[in-house]
Amino acid sequence: MTYRSILYITMFTGLIQAMGRLSHSGSGQLTLHYSTPTHPLLRDVALGDSIAVDGICLTVETLLPQGFVAAVSPETLARTTLGQLPEGSWVNLESSLRVGGKIGGHFVTGHVDGRGHLEAATQTDNAWMISFTVPDARVARYIVPKGSIAINGISLTVAECSPSGDWFSVAVIPVTYQETTLPYLQPGQAVNLEGDILGKYVEKLLQGRPNHGAADGEDLSLAFLAEHGY
Repeated sequence: MTYRSILYITMFTGLIQAMGRLSHSGSGQLTLHYSTPTHPLLRDVALGDSIAVDGICLTVETLLPQGFVAAVSPETLARTTLGQLPEGSWVNLESSLRVGGKIGGHFVTGHVDGRGHLEAATQTDNAWMISFTVPDARVARYIVPKGSIAINGISLTVAECSPSGDWFSVAVIPVTYQETTLPYLQPGQAVNLEGDILGKYVEKLLQGRPNHGAADGEDLSLAFLAEHGY
């Protein structure tokens, strides 16, 4: 008999499907109540499913008539905004990507790198220009111009950023702004940030192979990657 092992990797796309209201149980659990009880997301949720809550991958432990309950570890509470959100806060929700599903945003793992803070949000004729500060250099290093960034689970493109990545802005179209929790953010409020996973792997390669040639003796460097379109 031949046995085959299948590796399941939970991924998201950063396209928010619904919003919910958060409540704390006081025992390391969070309860989410859907904003629209008849939303398709509610019909598809099953025990053990992974759902991104403000960009944080959580596992459904208990199903409710209009929501679900998930456990949250101390590490998650310390690294993300979940431990700071007051009772009844709105959060973004996205179910995990399924095989064959559309990838309209970018690959998001639901593993938050750290927090940033809203600086300002300004409405223009056809978009919202929103800027953030990023005090943690471990998060800022993955923020590059025109790169992908997940903000509270929302897949967005960096419009501008400082050389170090400790400040950046995004342009948000009206439909994204209106159908996510972005309108509820206040200046100075913390947000969850996840950098593009591709950048993390490139960084790992650069650190792990400093003297290995990319081709014909060339070093794998930032200059080499830029020259070849990365």
